[in-house]
Amino acid sequence: MSRMLHLNLFLMSRGHHEGAWRHPHANHKALTDLDLYVEAAAIAEKAKFDAVFLADTLAAGNSSGLASSGSLEPIVLLSLLAAHTRKIGLIGTASTTYSLPYTLARQFATLDHLSKGRAGWNIVTSWAPEAGANYGRQQNVDHSDRYRLAEEFVEAVDALWKSFPAEAVLDDREGGRYLDRDRIRPANYAGEHYKTKGPLNVPESPQSRPVYIQAGQSDAGRAFAARWAEAIFTAHMTKDTARTFYSDVKNRAIAYGRRPEDIVVLPGISAAIGSTSREAEQVWEELDALTSTEVGLTRLSARFGGHDFSGIPLDRPLTRDDFPDPDTVEASKSRVIGYVDMTLRENLTLRQLLRKLAGARGHFVATGTPEEVADIIEDWFRTGAADGFNVMPPIINRQLSLFAEEVVPILQRRGLFRTDYEGSTLRSHFGLSDVGRGTQLARSA
Repeated sequence: MSRMLHLNLFLMSRGHHEGAWRHPHANHKALTDLDLYVEAAAIAEKAKFDAVFLADTLAAGNSSGLASSGSLEPIVLLSLLAAHTRKIGLIGTASTTYSLPYTLARQFATLDHLSKGRAGWNIVTSWAPEAGANYGRQQNVDHSDRYRLAEEFVEAVDALWKSFPAEAVLDDREGGRYLDRDRIRPANYAGEHYKTKGPLNVPESPQSRPVYIQAGQSDAGRAFAARWAEAIFTAHMTKDTARTFYSDVKNRAIAYGRRPEDIVVLPGISAAIGSTSREAEQVWEELDALTSTEVGLTRLSARFGGHDFSGIPLDRPLTRDDFPDPDTVEASKSRVIGYVDMTLRENLTLRQLLRKLAGARGHFVATGTPEEVADIIEDWFRTGAADGFNVMPPIINRQLSLFAEEVVPILQRRGLFRTDYEGSTLRSHFGLSDVGRGTQLARSA
C-alpha cells in the first residue's frame, strides 16, 4: 500500500486566530458548550480525519478580558466526545510536570476503553510560571529538568500500563473467578523523582496503551520524541525548517532501534481558504482587524519568559537587541528562536510580528483556494517535510468546513488521503504497529 497522508484536527474553541471568537462566521456557542466541540468533531470525522486533538493550559492566561479564555479539561471533554463519535481518534494533552503517573495512567486507560481504542496522550513538559504557582511550586522547573522529569514520568506510566494485562480478566461466572492474579504484576517503578508500586487498577486498554504524541522541538525535545513519540506535532514557518526537523527526528529514532515509519510527523497548518486568492486573503484581514494589540503583547511576553515588549514602537523594524537571548528563555526555546529568525529575515515591525503570531503562533500559514492549499500539503508530504498535518482552522466551524469539504476531496482524488477508515483505533489510523504486552520501546541508543 502506498504511503498515505495523515490529517489531525487541532480543535481550539472558535478558531486558532486571536480574533476568531469575535468573527461572525465563528461558532456562536459558548466555549463551555459541549455542542461546540461535538459539531467540529463531526465535521472532521465525516472527512475521515485521523484524530481530534485538544491542547491544554494550566493557568488562567490573559486577564485583560480582550481575548477568549477558559478552556475545558481535555480528558473529561474527550470522554464525552467518545460517546458522540465512532472512529476518529481522540488526543488529549497532559503535563508531566504537574501530574502524577498513577492518576494519568488511569485517566488515559479509561479514555482508551471508553473510546474503544481511540485515545492518544500528547505529552507536554509545562513551563508557564503561572502554572507552577497554581500547583504550589515556588520555583518553576527549568527546561532541562522538565525533560528529565518527563523521561521518568513516561517510564512510570509505561510500566503501569504493562502491569495489568487484558488476559488477566477471566470474568468466569460459572467458575467464580474474575481475575488471574498470576498475570498481574506490580510496576515497582522507582526513579529519582517518581515512584509507583502498582499495579494499575484499570486493565490493559484496547490499544494496549494510548498512542504517545509529543511536541517538543528543542534538542532535548527531539531526543525525547525519538525515544517515545509515535506522532509529533511540530511548528514550522517554512518548508526548509520542516524538512530539517523531519530528517533529524527520523534519524534519531533509528539510533534508538526504531523504524522511521514508527513516528508520524505532523506540522501545524493554519489555512485561510476562499474561492479566490483575494477572498482567502480577506479572511486574514477581517481577523486581524478583530485582534487586540494588548493581547498580542501579553502573549508575546509570555512566549519570551515575561520579557516586556511594551516600550518598543509598534511600527519600527525590530532588531535582535529588542529580544532577550533565547538561551535565557525557560519557555519553548525552539519556538522563540524561530520568532526571532523570522522577524529579522522579514524585517518585521512589532505590529507585523504580533499579526503574524495572532494567526498561528509560529505554525505554517497558508492562504488560497482549495486547490492551492491542497498543492501545498501535497508538496510538503512528497518532499520529506511532513507525514501529514495538524490542521488549525483560523475560524471554526467556517474554515474547518471549507477544509473538510473542499480541500480533503482534492487530496482524496489525488490518492493521498483515505476515503474511509480502514480500522477503528487511533493506532490503525496513523499506520502504527500494534504494541503487544511484552513490547518495550528501545531504552538506549
